[in-house]
Amino acid sequence: MTTIKRIHHAALVVQDLEAGLKFWRDALGLKLDHIEDVPEQESRVAFLPVGDGEIELVLPTTDDSGIARYLAKRGPGIHHLCLEVDDLPAALEQLRQHGIRLIHEQPVAAAGGRRAAFIHPESTGGVLVELYE
Repeated sequence: MTTIKRIHHAALVVQDLEAGLKFWRDALGLKLDHIEDVPEQESRVAFLPVGDGEIELVLPTTDDSGIARYLAKRGPGIHHLCLEVDDLPAALEQLRQHGIRLIHEQPVAAAGGRRAAFIHPESTGGVLVELYE
């Protein structure tokens, strides 16, 4: 059985990255670690560490990406919760064995050179969950 190490991050979809930073960085005082373009996810992400996790502000960079469709349908706010696992392929296999619907059957490239996979909200009680390795 794979091990969940920690909550890695909470991702918040935003319409305007600077407006999001005015709250999270300027008003709350969180330190902005860096901003990264993530072409594989068609997004630009601001990383704000909190304890041993982080808040990620995610801005779609195209009009037809999954993040852009989410923003158009639901507006800004919490997009997903990310859990760090010790073995992503094993975690995906474990979930498949339990009949969990996956968005990614295999790991995909994510920010910072990590590998990730998303679990469909239909199988999680309505929460989009990302697994990071």
